[in-house]
Amino acid sequence: MQSEEPVRRLRTVAVVGAVLLVVVVAGGVAARVAHDASLQDWTDEQATPTVAIVTPSAEAIASKLELPGRLEAQSRAPLYARVSGYLKSWNADIGARVKAGQLLAVIEAPDVEQQLLQAEADLVSAKANASLAESTAKRWQSMMGTDSVSKQEVEEKVGDYAVKQAMVNAAQANVNRLRTMQQFTRIVAPFDGVVTARETDVGALINAGGGTGPELFVVSDTRRLRLYVNVPQVYAALLSAGMKAQVSVPERAGTQYEASVESMSGSVNVATGTTLVQLALDNAKGDLLPGGFANVSFDLPQTVTTLRIPASALIFDQHGLRVATVGEGNKVALKTITIARDHGATVEVAAGLAPDDRVIETPPDGIIDGTLVRIMAESAKIADART
Repeated sequence: MQSEEPVRRLRTVAVVGAVLLVVVVAGGVAARVAHDASLQDWTDEQATPTVAIVTPSAEAIASKLELPGRLEAQSRAPLYARVSGYLKSWNADIGARVKAGQLLAVIEAPDVEQQLLQAEADLVSAKANASLAESTAKRWQSMMGTDSVSKQEVEEKVGDYAVKQAMVNAAQANVNRLRTMQQFTRIVAPFDGVVTARETDVGALINAGGGTGPELFVVSDTRRLRLYVNVPQVYAALLSAGMKAQVSVPERAGTQYEASVESMSGSVNVATGTTLVQLALDNAKGDLLPGGFANVSFDLPQTVTTLRIPASALIFDQHGLRVATVGEGNKVALKTITIARDHGATVEVAAGLAPDDRVIETPPDGIIDGTLVRIMAESAKIADART
């Protein structure tokens, strides 16, 4: 009986050891499973992009709209040569004020002169042939009553006279054409204005053309100027013919000029989202230079409310200009927008966004519709505060 007691103790110790071993192994396995689950959660969390969001700020734009513009002469005429030759002389340089019809340059065109002499000789020959054909036709017509000639022969003589007379008309037209071309050797001002360009000099080879080569002179009427402004679509409906605008130029700081809206293009440029507006302003003193830059300020009849977002939120790809917003379940929804004005760091949105949209401030590369994102806590607070 005493010999069975140690055996029983050994069995108890073995069972306890086995239980402890099972507990240790089970604890290790549970710890590993928990660690793997935690690691998977951390990996999934890191795979979800964290973004900062902003809500569009609604701003009531002041009733003054300031835009850049470009000044152009009321009338601008590039002058080209209609005859080929060599420039014999020129009488007006850049900056010279000229009157309509004033001689600017003379082209020496000996080819035209020789062609005119030949055409005049051809005209004399044609008239002589026509005169002979006329007398012949009359003589044969008088003989037809005596039955000495046939009617067919008389009609041939009359027809020959008609042909000769047509040749006279053609020769006369050719002479008139060459005389007109000879007048084009004189380059004259088409209207009162200023010579704003001279692209030729004495002895230069002149090639006849209709705008294909460089112009010889440019005459501009600068007493009244046109001013062209590209107005964003959101403001186009607020402008009308006759509306006044204030104009300033860099070279005359502090001086304001008044312009009035003359016309609008009536369409929107798909590339810029703007409509072209033409204004007119007086320049009798010659203070403003055509081709120059100008600042244009419109007094709008009413205020306009637009949404403004950071420029970093813009996405430009094959689908156009878009922004990424965060919708239900923190999933991305891409929206196509139209920009009204670009302020550099921020842009005004004309269409495509709502005031309560949550816009991703700096969307990560490759973001698409339905992407799950995590909102940065601080930006979420700011967005909640704005709403």
